[in-house]
Amino acid sequence: MTEDIQKEKTEETAQIPSFGLEILRDYLIPELLGEEAPHILYWAGKDLARKFPLESLEEINSFFKEASFGDLELIKEKKDELRLLLSGNQVLKRFSLEENPTFKLEAGFLAEQIQKQLGFYAEAYDEVNVRKKEAVLIVKWDRKETTDNLESY
Repeated sequence: MTEDIQKEKTEETAQIPSFGLEILRDYLIPELLGEEAPHILYWAGKDLARKFPLESLEEINSFFKEASFGDLELIKEKKDELRLLLSGNQVLKRFSLEENPTFKLEAGFLAEQIQKQLGFYAEAYDEVNVRKKEAVLIVKWDRKETTDNLESY
C-alpha cells in the first residue's frame, strides 16, 4: 500500500510543470529587482533553506528535483569544499530561455543547507558554462568559523 502512495506522489510530482517557477525566477524577479536580482536571489535561497532544513546531501538532491531546480551530482569533495553539477531538463531549459542564466537561488540554498549540516560558516557560488549548458555549484566552508560563533553577532 505504501509503495502505491509513493508511486502516485512521484507521478504527480513529475507531471507538475515548472513554467510558473520559470516565469517568476527568470523574468518577473529580474525585471523587478534589476541588477541586484542575483544577489537578492542568493539570500532568498539561504532563507528558503532555513524554512526547509534537510539532513543530508541526498535530501538536498531530492528537494532540488521536487522544486524543479534540477539534478545535483557530487563531482568533487575536499576537506573544505564541495563541487556539484547541476543538470537536467530544467537546467537545459533555463539555458534555452536565457542567454546567461544564473543559479544564485540554488547556490544560496545549498550554502545554507551545508552550513547547517556541517556547523561551519559556508558560502556558495555558481560557475556557469554556457557552451556546455551546465552549472557547477561550489560550496566552501571555513573550519575555523563555526555557526556557534555566528550566532553571537
